[in-house]
Amino acid sequence: MSAYVKHISYYLPEKVLTNEELVQEFPEWSVDKVAAKVGVNSRHVASDDETATDMAEKAARKLFEESGVSPKEIDFILFCTQSPDYHLPSSACILQDRLCLPTSCGAFDYNLGCSGCIYGMAVAKGLISGGIAHNVLVLTGETYSKYLHPSDKSNRSIFGDGAAACLISTEGFAEIGEFSLGTDGSGANHLIVKTGGARQMEATGLSVPDDEGHTWHDDYLYMNGSAIFNFTLDAVPAMMKDILLKNSIEKDAVDYYLFHQANKFMLNTIRKVCVLPKDKYYVNLETTGNTVSSTVMIGLRDCMDAGTIHEGMKVMVAGFGVGLSWGGCMLKF
Repeated sequence: MSAYVKHISYYLPEKVLTNEELVQEFPEWSVDKVAAKVGVNSRHVASDDETATDMAEKAARKLFEESGVSPKEIDFILFCTQSPDYHLPSSACILQDRLCLPTSCGAFDYNLGCSGCIYGMAVAKGLISGGIAHNVLVLTGETYSKYLHPSDKSNRSIFGDGAAACLISTEGFAEIGEFSLGTDGSGANHLIVKTGGARQMEATGLSVPDDEGHTWHDDYLYMNGSAIFNFTLDAVPAMMKDILLKNSIEKDAVDYYLFHQANKFMLNTIRKVCVLPKDKYYVNLETTGNTVSSTVMIGLRDCMDAGTIHEGMKVMVAGFGVGLSWGGCMLKF
């Protein structure tokens, strides 16, 4: 049985952090320098009492309102987050109750970042193909801002908070094709929050400089930018070739490429290395920043609203990052 994207909605927090505000904290920077390097002019930041679960709920409610689909029609919910409300229970179980989904609905969280929405689509397709579910609600939500050290100007300029909701069903506007998925856990330390889990539950307060002169704080998010960049340039071209092969499609037949919105520099480098035309390639982080697992869904919805992506198009979508993990597939509109 085929699986389709039926509707996409998203939610962004009300609070906005602008480059001008960041520069006030870091006067050695200029507004133009921040925007030129990462492609972000402003980003949404969750309030102190707002969690990824709260945002995912709002995205899901927006989806039900916009699509006319009833919560009672959902028979499985998947929630991608690295910012759960609790170690247990699963936030997806909490969302099942908040959204008034049937108690016969399956529900679980999965801990992935930048490739998360692609993995969610793959699992949802498997559930539908196996006859286990008919309407799968894939939610993504992240509050990386809560993991960032106040002095971490680099990551604070890149990441924004947000959530997305995608309904995968037996019918819809975009048929989901074949997937290319991959993992290289040897690079796990390149993007990590070391404390808070079972390995190291208590905060350590420790920090050390890395080879790039950035500070690694155990209790906050650490990203080795150059290592992530190199990993991406290795993984994405090979993933693209695999997606084309598995979907029996030539590169020139792809109408549009919408990849995880990591940062402007990385996206432009990927485009050049993969020799992709500018007019078929999505780059738009100006007002959202890198929302981790939600960037692809936000981009798809915005492109459909703008008419950039429309019926009859073949669109390659992909995510890559923390894990290290990557994944992509073709969508046939």
